[in-house]
Amino acid sequence: MSARIYQPTRNAMQSGQGKTKKWVLEFSQSEVRNIDPLMGWTSSGDMDSQVKLSFESKDEAISYADQKGITYTLQEPKERKHVIRNGGYGDNFATNRKETWTH
Repeated sequence: MSARIYQPTRNAMQSGQGKTKKWVLEFSQSEVRNIDPLMGWTSSGDMDSQVKLSFESKDEAISYADQKGITYTLQEPKERKHVIRNGGYGDNFATNRKETWTH
């Protein structure tokens, strides 16, 4: 049984950083999924692939995996590059602009 330990990325539909501080231990798929010929649904007898455990820190997730004998791959998060502009969003509506602003 193998798992992946990672820190989830933010939702692409929102700019907030909610639910990105915790670490997740997610089991990898150990059985091939089958397609039902009548309905077209996918199914599998592998229940572990549906389990996601969340932890407060990376060390907690690693110690849990070591304690339970789970082999894991650790996926470090990429550093987010902050976009900071001079003036920010409000600069779009400034009255003292040197050039006209268009879409």
